[in-house]
Amino acid sequence: MIYRECGQLKTSYPADQAIFPIPQDRWGIIILLLVAFLFIPLLANDYWLGAILIPFLILSLAALGLNILTGYCGQLSLGSAAFMAVGAFAAYNFELRLPAIPLLIDFILAGIVAAGVGILFGIPSLRIKGFYLAVATLAAQFFIEWALNKFGWFSNYSPSGVITAQKMVILGYAFDTPVSKYLLVLGIVTVLALMAKNLVRNAIGRAWMAVRDMDVAAEVIGIRMMKTKLMAFAISSFYCGVAGALWAFAYLGTVDAQAFDLHRSFQILFMIIVGGMGSILGSFIGAAFIVLLPIFLNLAAHAVVGDAVRPDVLSNLELIVFGGLIIFFLVVEPLGLARLWQLAKEKLRLWPFPH
Repeated sequence: MIYRECGQLKTSYPADQAIFPIPQDRWGIIILLLVAFLFIPLLANDYWLGAILIPFLILSLAALGLNILTGYCGQLSLGSAAFMAVGAFAAYNFELRLPAIPLLIDFILAGIVAAGVGILFGIPSLRIKGFYLAVATLAAQFFIEWALNKFGWFSNYSPSGVITAQKMVILGYAFDTPVSKYLLVLGIVTVLALMAKNLVRNAIGRAWMAVRDMDVAAEVIGIRMMKTKLMAFAISSFYCGVAGALWAFAYLGTVDAQAFDLHRSFQILFMIIVGGMGSILGSFIGAAFIVLLPIFLNLAAHAVVGDAVRPDVLSNLELIVFGGLIIFFLVVEPLGLARLWQLAKEKLRLWPFPH
């Protein structure tokens, strides 16, 4: 009754090929963006903006990059955090050594550098796949982390290998408050998410999905394996590189290579597994589940139990509940939480008739 495609006729090819062809989807996205851009900065305090929402958005962007590679192209990777590190250190060096370049261009160039590194480590995908490819990308994780610590030029010869990101100034405006940083990160994530949404719908995205479903058949019908796979590695690494630059400049401010360790790569991988592989929305749902849910569990536990339970016991109970919820949702829907939303929309299309 509310979400119906029947009767919504398209009278032109542009209307049929729109990113959100159904008016309900368009209005839903518009309302969501209005809430994110207007109401959240007014209602949320500096702690929620700076310590929770900004890392949530950045990790969503990194998960989106990995989802392009793993969810859409079917190439398993365990080096997402390494490409984030490349983006962070590249943006720092571009801003340090070429100060005349605008900061947004630095972020784009950092993503391009990460894309080049991603292509280099994506070459093994032309010969191997599956868990063997995951091991090859795992080598990128250790090699990049070692290189950033070994060669002092990347950290401007800092004795500890730590870099301090420069102040973010764009068109003379300094993004130095949690609200301004949040709006900048939100704007970049929104643009890149819409670009990814459009990208997976065109010929490139269809080629990725063909390779994911059956690479031999995709090659038979004329899809070039080298171009398709390396492009997936490049675009995925670009997104991770921009996320790493934002992680250094908009979130932490001071980072080292250890901030992008193997644990971070697994965290991003869990986001797309829980949220849903092959889904733009799943990247954000997975990031919300991994980043935001533990915080809400902590608040709920303190509200219900209070001081009746020791803090260490309460912390362990939160981890147990969080892990149990992950198992529960994966058992209920192995395709991720985004699939539950897709099923809900399908039921809305047919309501009140039985499905």
